[in-house]
Amino acid sequence: MSLAAATRRAVDEHPFLVAALRADVVNYTAAARFLAVDGETDAVATALRRYASELPAYETSPREARVRMESGVGPVDPETDDALVSVGGVSLGADGGDRTAIVATGEVDAAALGDALKRLTLEGIDPGTAAVGDGTMIVVVERLEGANAVRAVERALENSIRESPQ
Repeated sequence: MSLAAATRRAVDEHPFLVAALRADVVNYTAAARFLAVDGETDAVATALRRYASELPAYETSPREARVRMESGVGPVDPETDDALVSVGGVSLGADGGDRTAIVATGEVDAAALGDALKRLTLEGIDPGTAAVGDGTMIVVVERLEGANAVRAVERALENSIRESPQ
């Protein structure tokens, strides 16, 4: 296998590095040292530069979405229409529970959910449940984290990464 192919394979094993290459925010020498590729650091760095030049660039743009918070969320009977979200056999809805649902409707998809989860992680908020489907995204957090979670989701949707046309 060529050094270029080995470098690409190693990069593809680290999605954060692919993202950094696409965003053009990589120290290529440091990235070359990080990767477990047999070869001179300078040669691996050169292979990284070439790979980065072939990747589609990120474009960020706000998504048209409405974000709201619904407090008092907890387990509900999955057979009722009260469920906001059902994941892994657990249905959650308004029942006076101790959690808060952050609900975004509009231009939301799996990529938007990924952006929101990354932003929540940066804010130190650990969602217990998250799902997206049919223009609705739901993230369930502890009740006291609700207001901060709404702001985090709004920021994520305002700076959402969109795929560039190829």
